[in-house]
Amino acid sequence: MGYGKKVWVFPDAELPPEGVNAIPGHESIIITNTGDREAHIKITLFYTDKEPVTGICITVGARRVRCLRTNEEKDFGVHRADFGEQYGIMLESDEPVVAQYGRADPRAVAFYTTPGYCCNGN
Repeated sequence: MGYGKKVWVFPDAELPPEGVNAIPGHESIIITNTGDREAHIKITLFYTDKEPVTGICITVGARRVRCLRTNEEKDFGVHRADFGEQYGIMLESDEPVVAQYGRADPRAVAFYTTPGYCCNGN
């Protein structure tokens, strides 16, 4: 059995626009699967002014980590994040995983990561 939870929510996501010295913003979700079975994860994106985006599905192999860049088609398909757009992210996994959100914001020359919210029952 792996460590983690099956549902993770990151309410504060935003792909930062270009900042100081034309440095691009960076944003990612990092998922670690410590279990013995691959994890199948459904991703939902929530917005302030439009309907949620669903249908993003990814797999994280058993005893593996996966970094998802929110503006890269290979990770999020056609549902890439737009620079400067505020949104939230929900991960729903069939196996327990540990997830965190990371953002490099060149406007403030800052990088930070944060764990998401997860329910004790999941």
